Amino acid sequence: MDTQKPDALTLEQEPENSTSGIVWEVIKFFVIASIIVIPIRIFIAQPFIVSGSSMDPTFADKQYLIVDQLSYNLGTPERGDVVILRYPLDTSVFFIKRVVGLPNETVTITDGVVSITSPENELGITLDEPYIKFPKFDSSTRTLGDKEYFVMGDNRAASLDSRAWGPAPENLIIGKVFLRLLPTSQASLNPGAYNQPQ
Repeated sequence: MDTQKPDALTLEQEPENSTSGIVWEVIKFFVIASIIVIPIRIFIAQPFIVSGSSMDPTFADKQYLIVDQLSYNLGTPERGDVVILRYPLDTSVFFIKRVVGLPNETVTITDGVVSITSPENELGITLDEPYIKFPKFDSSTRTLGDKEYFVMGDNRAASLDSRAWGPAPENLIIGKVFLRLLPTSQASLNPGAYNQPQ
């Protein structure tokens, strides 16, 4: 009896064309990354780099921020929120400002002090703004309509804001500053947040 074992078979994989394999992997990576990143950038959060000094000392030029867009898809801005918005006179330009006045309120500035009245609160409130280090002792009054917000920079002496170009429509407010990433020495969650009476 022949007890010879049959030859063992080894399966060798066909050598894959290395260039086409790498190209295919790169394409798959970018498709998957796009499926994940694009909806996040459009609906949830996006990066923003501060340009200018209008929010000094709260935010400085070239600081890297992450903006929460989702909150305003589900709710509305609140007084004290630091927001990113499109400039109403040129929507290709983005600004960082603080929400001061809410829809249907009257914002009165007297020698730089901000007071708010509304049909629900005719006596009004005077804002406590300890973040202001560079005041401007101007005076003005503005009544807001539905879905209009009064926004100002913390550096009141050097900010182009609602005092100059009027209310910010709600649809131009992109989102709330959620995270400061750079510089790392100042990294923080909800930077600039300050609770004001609503």
